[in-house]
Amino acid sequence: MKNNPYSAKIQNLAESATIAISTLANELKAQGRDVLSFSAGEPDFDTPKVIKDAAIKALQTGFTKYTAVAGILPLRKAIASKLERENGLKYDPSEILVSNGAKQSLFNVFQALINDEDEVIIPSPYWVTYPELVTYSGGKNVFIQTDETTGFKITASMLRSAITPKTKAVVLTTPSNPTGSVYTKAELEALAEVLKGSDIWVISDEMYEKLIYGGSFVSSGAISQDMLERTITINGLSKSVAMTGWRMGYLASKDKKLVKMMDNLQSQCTSNINSITQMAAISALDGSADGDIEMMRQAFMERCKEGVRLINQIDGISVREPEGAFYFFINIKESAYGRDSMRFAKELLEREGVALVPGVAFGMEGYVRFSFACSLEQIREGVARIERFLKA
Repeated sequence: MKNNPYSAKIQNLAESATIAISTLANELKAQGRDVLSFSAGEPDFDTPKVIKDAAIKALQTGFTKYTAVAGILPLRKAIASKLERENGLKYDPSEILVSNGAKQSLFNVFQALINDEDEVIIPSPYWVTYPELVTYSGGKNVFIQTDETTGFKITASMLRSAITPKTKAVVLTTPSNPTGSVYTKAELEALAEVLKGSDIWVISDEMYEKLIYGGSFVSSGAISQDMLERTITINGLSKSVAMTGWRMGYLASKDKKLVKMMDNLQSQCTSNINSITQMAAISALDGSADGDIEMMRQAFMERCKEGVRLINQIDGISVREPEGAFYFFINIKESAYGRDSMRFAKELLEREGVALVPGVAFGMEGYVRFSFACSLEQIREGVARIERFLKA
């Protein structure tokens, strides 16, 4: 065996920090420890019955064979209809590619767009996967540091200052994981004005669009025709209808050549997503599950308000009320741990059995992420343990 038999690309690829923390928490549970995990971004609700019924019907009717790589036409039509009806985005089914979760959609995008040394602008804090995929694709991450004064969002002037001749794309996430921030229409319009006339792509991750607790959601591509042409819309069903394990994500782009190239890439690695999920997904997109979606949103909103109230009563930490998604991005800078989020998370897990994700994983020290995709009782107990931990 040669001294280094592995590719440089794969050796530079880090494990997802959120998955790593969840794994550690599960290991402690297996040892008999009383662990409350707030690390994973997974709804605690079951998949709505109407969706499961569609899956059962697909099984019973023998819909269990290969399909087109991009997904069956009825599913892509359902996605196109949803995007136009709910988001004001007009896409043809040929401009849509269905993948094994939004992660594969993002992988397809970065692999298809990025050449060596291309720069990708990523607002920080960011979802842990973005920079890893950019690096794996040969690109260079250009981070724009945000803070609470801008609601953890970039402004037009911040974007303008980050653009160079090597800028290939900018990633926008709304609502945000980990902060829960949501871009308004006016904010997106200002960003669009900066990009107008350039060759810069917008990769718009809209996975949490259904979980909005104030105001309204606006898709990046709906701002203008120029934004529609440059935007690659990323979405899926994991968060909105509690279909994490079903693995269904999708992307949409007006560049049919780009979509075809990503289709070719997917054909050589995973091919189509499983056929049963595809049939079930149609029911998740056509409005049949809207009542279930609203029930979940209301529950998340109640948990959000209660968690914010409790956290902000504790000396040394604070949290900005999220406008969407299901995460608290807790500021710990005034605690004894200062900006050391990894030590905070590690000692909290060891001493109180509470699993949070350190902010350093999202590119921002001095914070920890707390997922409130769990019951009110768990949230109250988790926050009580954090308070006890800080007072010890």
